[in-house]
Amino acid sequence: MAETTQVQSQSRNWTPGAWGFTAALLVLIALLDWPQFGPTLLFTAKALAGTAPFIAFAVLAVAYLKASGAETLLARAFEGAPARMIVMAALLGGLSPFCSCEVIPFIAALLAVGAPLGAVMAFWLASPLMDPAMFAITSGTLGFDFALAKTLSAVSIGMMGGFAVMALSRSALFADPLREQPAVGGCCGVKKPFSGKPVWAFWGDAPRRAVFSEAALTNALFLIKWLTLAYVVEAIMLTYVPAEMIAGVLGGEGLTPILLGALVGAPAYLNGYAAVPLVDALLAQGMTQGAAMSFVIAGGVSCIPAAIAVWALVKPRVFAAYLGFALVGAVAAGVIWQAVA
Repeated sequence: MAETTQVQSQSRNWTPGAWGFTAALLVLIALLDWPQFGPTLLFTAKALAGTAPFIAFAVLAVAYLKASGAETLLARAFEGAPARMIVMAALLGGLSPFCSCEVIPFIAALLAVGAPLGAVMAFWLASPLMDPAMFAITSGTLGFDFALAKTLSAVSIGMMGGFAVMALSRSALFADPLREQPAVGGCCGVKKPFSGKPVWAFWGDAPRRAVFSEAALTNALFLIKWLTLAYVVEAIMLTYVPAEMIAGVLGGEGLTPILLGALVGAPAYLNGYAAVPLVDALLAQGMTQGAAMSFVIAGGVSCIPAAIAVWALVKPRVFAAYLGFALVGAVAAGVIWQAVA
């Protein structure tokens, strides 16, 4: 469940920030290096055209799952034995298409009635890293193997954090984890989800058809906006950033490039979709596979929407543990991917 799939309160995802930044970059290229302006536009257009089938699949898949009310399945992750809850929460967090902010009220209610923090932590760690839309975009740009490895990493990191919290649940670190008055707002313009069982054949229900249309439009605008910016940045990096510099910092053997990828991922991460072309450019310039994996894992968990979802509900020490699990998991994922890639 990636952090940026449905950021719906930001003017229907038509905020001026990304478009304005894209325009500013193109203006700078036109003013400072006019011969490169045309190639930059051509590179961006070709990249968007190549990604278009994956964008279409992502938009339709997310719209269908939202219109059918599939988010009601989240509640099943928090039933049964604690160990089962953690495994199911990690799986649903890593595979469901609903952003962290949308489920803040849901998670707040679960925590308030005593749901295990370990299961919630598993869900939170896995949720920003992968969803059907993210898998499609990642597969189309970085390859199916990378997308599958990231999915497995998301679920594994969720389970790692969940079981660690369960083991330390009686410690001072995780005692009394909730803020006194947890905020249940967020970056997504949280709307009340459909209740009850999912309705997979939703097209006979007018309100659900409206949800489908809105979700499809919202996500299409969101993906096009951020991917346009990302491809412009990729073109600039490939043209102006020396490959030797990237290879010198994030290339080579050993643990250092992987650790640097995780440390750089947090501040450099735009969002899960924009990060894919960025990583593609970095790989072309000498970034190691392990550093690329640690970059997308650490950046995904620590990005602002995902972090807000956790910070809004729990005390700073629990939030610090969340970030710590993310860093350790990112480095571990990078090491494993480097060994098998």
